[in-house]
Amino acid sequence: MPPTDSPTGLDPALAAQRLRDEGPNELGIGQRRTLRDMAWDVVTEPMFLLLLGAGAIYLAMGDAHEALILLGFVVIIMAITVLQERRTDNALNALRDLSSPRALALRGGTLVRIAGRDVVREDLLMIAEGDRIPADGTLLQAHELAANESMLTGESEPVAKQPADKVFAGTLVVSGQGLLQVTAVGRHTELGRIGQSLDTIALQASPLREEMARLTRKLVVIGLSLCGLLVALFWALRGDWLQAVLAGITLAMGVLPQELPVIMIIFLALAARRLAAQQVLTRRLNAIETLGQTTVLCVDKTGTLTQNRMAVAALCIAGQELDVQNLPAAADGSALPEAFHELLEYAVLASEIEPHDPMEQAFHRMAADHLVNTEHLHPAWSLAREYELSPQLLAMSHLWRDGTSAHDTVATKGAPEAVADLCHLPDAERAAVSAQAARLADRGLRVLGVAKARHRTQDTWPDAQHGFDFAWLGLVALADPLRSEVPQAVAQCRQAGIRVVMITGDHPRTARAIAAQAGIANDRVITGDELVHMPPQELADQVRQVSVFARIKPHQKLALVEALKAQGEVVAMTGDGVNDAPALKAAHIGIAMGQRGTDVAREAAALVLLHDDFAAIVLAIHRGRQTFANLRQAMVYTLAVHVPIIGLALLPVLFGLPLVLAPLHIAFLELVIDPACSIVFEAEKGAADLMQQPPRAADEPLLSARHILLSVLQGSVVTAAVVGLYAWLLSQPAHAATASTAAFVVLVAANAALILPSRSSQTGWQSLWAGLTPVSLWVAGGTLAALAAITTVPWLAKAFRFVPLSPLHWFMALLAVLLLTVVFAANKRWLQPTAPAHNPPPA
Repeated sequence: MPPTDSPTGLDPALAAQRLRDEGPNELGIGQRRTLRDMAWDVVTEPMFLLLLGAGAIYLAMGDAHEALILLGFVVIIMAITVLQERRTDNALNALRDLSSPRALALRGGTLVRIAGRDVVREDLLMIAEGDRIPADGTLLQAHELAANESMLTGESEPVAKQPADKVFAGTLVVSGQGLLQVTAVGRHTELGRIGQSLDTIALQASPLREEMARLTRKLVVIGLSLCGLLVALFWALRGDWLQAVLAGITLAMGVLPQELPVIMIIFLALAARRLAAQQVLTRRLNAIETLGQTTVLCVDKTGTLTQNRMAVAALCIAGQELDVQNLPAAADGSALPEAFHELLEYAVLASEIEPHDPMEQAFHRMAADHLVNTEHLHPAWSLAREYELSPQLLAMSHLWRDGTSAHDTVATKGAPEAVADLCHLPDAERAAVSAQAARLADRGLRVLGVAKARHRTQDTWPDAQHGFDFAWLGLVALADPLRSEVPQAVAQCRQAGIRVVMITGDHPRTARAIAAQAGIANDRVITGDELVHMPPQELADQVRQVSVFARIKPHQKLALVEALKAQGEVVAMTGDGVNDAPALKAAHIGIAMGQRGTDVAREAAALVLLHDDFAAIVLAIHRGRQTFANLRQAMVYTLAVHVPIIGLALLPVLFGLPLVLAPLHIAFLELVIDPACSIVFEAEKGAADLMQQPPRAADEPLLSARHILLSVLQGSVVTAAVVGLYAWLLSQPAHAATASTAAFVVLVAANAALILPSRSSQTGWQSLWAGLTPVSLWVAGGTLAALAAITTVPWLAKAFRFVPLSPLHWFMALLAVLLLTVVFAANKRWLQPTAPAHNPPPA
């Protein structure tokens, strides 16, 4: 609907040039970290401060060669860490850009959907209810338009807008539609001048992060205590304070759990990227961890369970029903019996001129097929007044003027009971209408009543629809087929212990029919009218048992979500409209529809389905469970590989043996551990029965006592094997460097072998075979290749103070690692926590 003086909007080439010249429509990029910021964060990490401290001590001891090598490792680790941080930040920035408000722009005579950041000055933008306005502008057209400008003014009341009025970036359209011409973008908008930001997506506090922080603090306390003890022991027993401090730094580097928060953020960010590739946008990363706890999934019917492709299925007049699904198109109306022409005519008149609603589009399509060359279409009539649908009256009316008649024509459509009430039908006729609507609804059809009225042109218009004298015309039934993937997805939810609850505004019989087709429990249906009179205790009892709620008004969705949460359920909720935002925000996981959803719904949600596909929700839940399971396995592995590092730093001092590990060795181990966790464990597909297990309890920790015990046990086995081999070799004629080299080989190889049983949640030998995947084999192979290089390449071996091993020593090391692998599998079988019994909820 562009104005006549600018019918085509900006030329796309001019818009692109203006975007290059004036920059994107953003308020600033202050929240995005630069490479310098990332490098500074890395430099201030305790691990790198310890490496630099160790280098300084080597210089103080006169060992410049060792200090330079250590500095080289510092640079390598810094580079790898910055690249990982950069990759994670790029993932978050991409997700942030995807979730920013979108705009419907008129360019070159074509309406195109563009990102809000691509809006430029003088763009023509179509705005409608639920949109967040992306830039400041002047209204060229407005149709019952109102905006919520509370973020600028603090006033919560909607502000009515007329042509020539100003609208502002960041405000929300709460009703109507309009056309605006952009006057300012980015920092030049009113919002930009105030200095607020629209596109902040942050990793907010979550139970998992809090647990990780507590675990990290405990390990830091333990590590510092052990370091102090080691320094004191070394100084007391050997008297060299520089060597004592160096040994303490080595132990601190091995104990400090700097990988834990990094691994968690990487896992969540990569999971978000994987979900985005599957058309599910994650706006809040902590939603990924909550997905695995979901116990109730609340879904709308239209567009989520069904295809949202409405088509007129039947027309009913005075009890006579006409099935029109297979009716051939005939523009002269010959295929459609004359008796039904008026019913279709008034269904079109009661719809928007250029509708977005799928039902109204269906009326227009059918009229185009059957009424084009008849007297029942009225393109010359003008729309004089609209009466909107309201929670109090589920019907809408349009008042039309033809310019010649002394009477205006009024058309209404809505819920059959509401339209019957407007027509003041006698009880007998009302019962007949209700029975006919019920029969249609039982077939899963959406049923609307249609009526007409005449009103004298010179009279004032009534304030409400009840002021007209309506005459009943009939019923229109529309079909919205169930999505083909829904029954299987609902069955998967049931197997996963997740109850699916349908919350819809449709007729109870329609809701029951669709629920039956989808496999959702439908033995009882509760309506919105019943909820109004339901005391809190009864509501709590009903939401525990009932899975279908019909004729639900938007504000009642919030009440249902709160009632489910009060039962201790972890609730995921889908929605698309402005009025769904409170329920989306109140749910543990709000899921907005990306295609038909409004900007305000998307901003209130934690997840956005870029394609309105129910199966994608189940996919997201699976990804959430998989990410948590993989993160748990990674943490068990990470803790396990730190135990032998602690043992090799402490035990030689206690037993008076030469030290095995130096800071350089710890730096090498850091290059092994972090990639193993971030690559191998994140790529794990998870257990085959992941979606046959019950939801994770809300209070279930990431690492239980048995997980920690398993880590300590696995690490202790490696410690005993390495220290035992080291002490035995020292007792032999072998050189001390040979003993330390063999011990280090067994340590690194054992850590690589530990990946195999740790990757899988299976126990026994199955965990070893499950761990033999291309990713784990590549990482293990790369680790062993690096190990071979630092022990066999002369200049590398000299830097690490290693010496070449004899074939016998290599065989002994290999045999030790194979025996350790068997012990790893046995330990896991003994200590692996068992899954709780699974009692699936009702369908």
